[in-house]
Amino acid sequence: MLAAPAAAWSLLAATWSLLAAAFLAALLLLRRAPAPRPGRAGLVISGLFQDLIRYGKTKRGCGQLPGWLRLLQVPKRWFTHFYVVSVLWNGFLLICLFRAEFLGESLPLWIQHMHHALGRDSQSKDTGNEHFSALLVLLLLWLHSCRRLAECLWTSVFSSGVIHIVQYCFGLGYYIAVGSTVLCQVPTNVRNGKKLSVQISWYHIIGVMMYIWASLHQHRCLAILANLRKNRSGKVVSLSHSVPFGDWFDSVSCPHYFAELLIYVSMAITLGIHNVTWWCVVMYVLFNQALAAVLCHEFYQKNFSSYPKHRKAFIPLVF
Repeated sequence: MLAAPAAAWSLLAATWSLLAAAFLAALLLLRRAPAPRPGRAGLVISGLFQDLIRYGKTKRGCGQLPGWLRLLQVPKRWFTHFYVVSVLWNGFLLICLFRAEFLGESLPLWIQHMHHALGRDSQSKDTGNEHFSALLVLLLLWLHSCRRLAECLWTSVFSSGVIHIVQYCFGLGYYIAVGSTVLCQVPTNVRNGKKLSVQISWYHIIGVMMYIWASLHQHRCLAILANLRKNRSGKVVSLSHSVPFGDWFDSVSCPHYFAELLIYVSMAITLGIHNVTWWCVVMYVLFNQALAAVLCHEFYQKNFSSYPKHRKAFIPLVF
């Protein structure tokens, strides 16, 4: 049967909801595109806002940044660090949870204390099959990070684009937080080291199949982007931007962002569909990726006069 919904609105759910609301507000502000207020303060605030929401190629065409803002930029290729942190941290959590579920060991005490503050303390025992669902989602998250790390190292071709240091620090913290969120969905009896049986349910199968499908498309789309800068022998010959075609690029400008959303939806299904906290994570991913997709879509439209007019920014036929 489906996993029961959380007994109470947790601190984690509230935090992810606030983050989702923040990115939705940024998206709405961007779409409204208000003119900067006259005066130095208005220009600084507008410039800082644009600097915080843009990265890579989307920073181009926004004017020359003040010197103090340029000092706060780091190379976009440092995205790789996000996945290094995720592989290490979520791999550690995965090992801890595996040992707790199958060897009857307790989670480390400091993790128990952290999750006592962040998790669902009112839940004292497993309802449905949540312990295995959480383990499976943590495994999927770790595999996702491993694939993205491999793509950053051996597939993607990074140019001289930059990201703000705040975006960089946020990205590092994000992958620590998202893995910890999964672990907080583990019932108390698993946290205390009680061994449990494993039951594979229909939503596990559907979630994993959707995860594989979305991951394959994301990899294909990232390979298409990388191949725009390579010749037939695989050698990098250009760092300029071109219009991508093929796979989901025929429908949207940023299919890799859309695939990222589908991957997190697949994890929500794997958790049993009714997990409120993880749906808050999905909402965050939705607005975060939508904001990035709108900026990329605008970049393509401004820089390529023959850009396909039927393409949406993020979700096929919708947005």
